Amino acid sequence: MKSQLNPIEARVIGALIEKEITTPDQYPLSLNALTAACNQKSNRDPVLSLTEAAVQEAVDALLKRYLVARASGFGSRVDKYRHRFCNSEFGDVKLSAESVAILCELLLRGPQTPGELRTRADRLCPLRDVAQVEAVLESLMAREEPFVAKLPREPGKRESRYAHLFGGDIPHAVSELTREGSARTASPADAGVEQLAARVDQLALELAELRERLAALVPGFDDTP
Repeated sequence: MKSQLNPIEARVIGALIEKEITTPDQYPLSLNALTAACNQKSNRDPVLSLTEAAVQEAVDALLKRYLVARASGFGSRVDKYRHRFCNSEFGDVKLSAESVAILCELLLRGPQTPGELRTRADRLCPLRDVAQVEAVLESLMAREEPFVAKLPREPGKRESRYAHLFGGDIPHAVSELTREGSARTASPADAGVEQLAARVDQLALELAELRERLAALVPGFDDTP
């Protein structure tokens, strides 16, 4: 059975998964470190300003559902936490590294297109191209209890967005059967335009990510004309 997460619980799980991958030497996380991770200004949407009390309340709820575990070392006076969301010793949910990376980004940033996920999740697990991301999303939608749903394409957008379903079912999500039944046959020219547009979108996202990293490293970079 899929666990239903409120927005703060989803942020907590996403932050724990991310830090397990990106900073394993600092994982598991103390409450202070976990709060900082939840409120991080990069790779988060929306950016939050949670108190330690709010994060502790979410952690306590997740502990009761066995989605988080205490993992303090011998002699430690500070509680530390690790997720049991997937791929844990006693859990039933086993996912590929690619699936974990994509679900992590959906938990941290909300609904995204395959192009956005390709750029953002690559820091957690190497992803060759958008086609690989789409294949992973398809597998997550094809589960007996789907973890992901495809949203209707927004007006003026080239790609549909995908959302995780751990916050409950999403109204008007496009099912795979509906998509297949209504899909039109694209001409080679149309397919070429779509691929080029997706590549442009991907490059724009990569540029935005680079500017974000430079802004964190170089004081005043954002003020540069």
